[in-house]
Amino acid sequence: MLTDLQVKMGPSFYQYHIGALQIIPKLLKEYHAENILIVHGTISWEKAKPFLSFIDNFEGDITYHQYTGECSYYGAGLIKDIVENQAIDFIIGVGGGKLTDLVGYAAHIANVPFGVVPTLASNCAPWTPLSVMYKESGESEGKSEHFLRQAAFLITDPELVIDSPVEYFVAGLADTIAKWYESDAILKQDNLQKENYLQLAQHITVLSKDQILNDAAKAIEDMKKQVISDEFYRLSEIVFAIAGMVGGLGGKYSRNAAAHAMHDGLGKYYPAVKKYLHGEIVAYGILYQMAIEKRWADIDELLPLYNELKLPKSLKEMHIEIEEGELLDNLVEFIDSKEKVHLIPLEINQSVLKSAILELENYINK
Repeated sequence: MLTDLQVKMGPSFYQYHIGALQIIPKLLKEYHAENILIVHGTISWEKAKPFLSFIDNFEGDITYHQYTGECSYYGAGLIKDIVENQAIDFIIGVGGGKLTDLVGYAAHIANVPFGVVPTLASNCAPWTPLSVMYKESGESEGKSEHFLRQAAFLITDPELVIDSPVEYFVAGLADTIAKWYESDAILKQDNLQKENYLQLAQHITVLSKDQILNDAAKAIEDMKKQVISDEFYRLSEIVFAIAGMVGGLGGKYSRNAAAHAMHDGLGKYYPAVKKYLHGEIVAYGILYQMAIEKRWADIDELLPLYNELKLPKSLKEMHIEIEEGELLDNLVEFIDSKEKVHLIPLEINQSVLKSAILELENYINK
């Protein structure tokens, strides 16, 4: 029996279909929202506005706030100030992963309900009650904020999601497939095999991995053609919704492990990595975790997909020079400090973690 498992199921209400956003006024009435704040970006906001026709007929007051582009403590503070100064009673976030992370954390510290309208499928941020924090410079803070508040709703439209950059969708597929590679060895341990919620989480990782490996190429091609095919619909939904259920059901045992720890560490100590998307860095992190586990055959199986999707396979490909010294030691020490890495059922120490970095570089670049 686990006493440290926290199950967080996800948004209270979810819909994803053409015309789905028309239900937002009904949901706002459910929360008695009369003074709402809409937090948005720039390009994504211009694309989203035609889908948000309720704005013109909303009977209450609407305040708009364009976020800074980062999910930062500074940005969350700005939103909290608006909420307090203007008596906001509901926040709606319209945008990508960093924006939905920001809105979730800001709603948490300001103590108001919130809903999200994802404009792209790049990660599971719209579903999960946690926020990956960055500095305003774009440098990673190296940590996430976890909270117990869930979104009141997650609603979007495939016609909106498909009209976004393809590279974000590709990064989202990589971030999602990491759920299986990071949690597989953890969830297969004998002492966890009879934990109901962990087994549900494991089933979702397998479902997600299999569908992505089978249909990613077609879904990406359909997105390029702006065709809302069954493959695009299912995989985009897996990225921003279904994948979030893995950590929601399995908590720390299935949320992430070494791949995401590597993402956070690189963002903290190697600023050059910030030009890559979250899912692209995590894609490299998957290979890193496989190197820790000595699963070289799994790496070989993934390489054709990485080549097809143009995902980074090594630090060298990301123009990051790894040299023995203080910087590398700091990165390894950071990864070792994360509890989630030590859930991997192997002997994990700084020597193992450093060796895996160097061995993977040699293996990929040989």
